[in-house]
Amino acid sequence: MRTRLNLALIVGVLITLALIGGCYPTQAPPEGGGGWTTTIIFMLLIFAFFYFVIIRPQRKRQKEHQKLIEGLKKGDKIITAGGIYGQIESLSEDSVVIEVESGVTIRVARGSIVLKREK
Repeated sequence: MRTRLNLALIVGVLITLALIGGCYPTQAPPEGGGGWTTTIIFMLLIFAFFYFVIIRPQRKRQKEHQKLIEGLKKGDKIITAGGIYGQIESLSEDSVVIEVESGVTIRVARGSIVLKREK
């Protein structure tokens, strides 16, 4: 659903920019200037588009993941990026030891934990 919304937003912005870009005269004004303002406005619109569609959501996801990593504690049930389900046995600065269902313990990087399951 969100992907379709983003795609619709991208298409809408591109159509709007194409229409704006075609609205200025193709011949130079008699005084010899004036084309630079359209270029600056166009560049600002492109930057704003990339900021709100790409940069801002990525930063939000990074902050949420950092909060998840900092809030881990012993006994939490987690899922790793590789799809391994387990329970945290111990924590260190850059890694986590988890126990999987078969009783085996493995060490994974803290950053590879993507989800905290409900108990």
